Amino acid sequence: MAETVEAIDAEEEAPAAEETTTSGEDLLVREGDIAGDYLERLLDLLDYDGDIDLDVESGRAIVSIDGGDDLEKLVGGRGQVLEALQELTRLAVQQETGTRSRLMLDIAGWRAGRRAELTELGRTTAETVKATGEKVRLQPMSPFERKVVHDAVAAVGGVKSESEGEEPKRRVVVMAEA
Repeated sequence: MAETVEAIDAEEEAPAAEETTTSGEDLLVREGDIAGDYLERLLDLLDYDGDIDLDVESGRAIVSIDGGDDLEKLVGGRGQVLEALQELTRLAVQQETGTRSRLMLDIAGWRAGRRAELTELGRTTAETVKATGEKVRLQPMSPFERKVVHDAVAAVGGVKSESEGEEPKRRVVVMAEA
């Protein structure tokens, strides 16, 4: 009898888990839609051209703007304008949904290109540390940049990485594992 009750309970819980996943993804799609509308209005105000693409990856809404000649201005030096626009977009989404957004914004493929650069930097730095045993401190980076470097270092055996310092001067330190 107890086995039957447990089996019935498990069957009743399965749809609830599916609904949670679906509603979670629905919220991310809604975040993407809100962000897309917000950014479309911004592009119109600036009279910039750009195509907005919405996606959901790894539990976060991803919004990309591509195709316009003026979009580099929205990236800024070292992505500072992009980071600010991402934060403003997150706030616009939060105002509409009532929940904090982890939305990721990319403009003109800058983040994708920067990710490739930082992955290579993390890998080569890890290889150097592994060969020499010397600790290496990298330049200060944004949270996005640090995460990419940490992931690249983690893929190399015999080394590890940590973040040190306070924003905006927080940096990655790569060292040999003890």
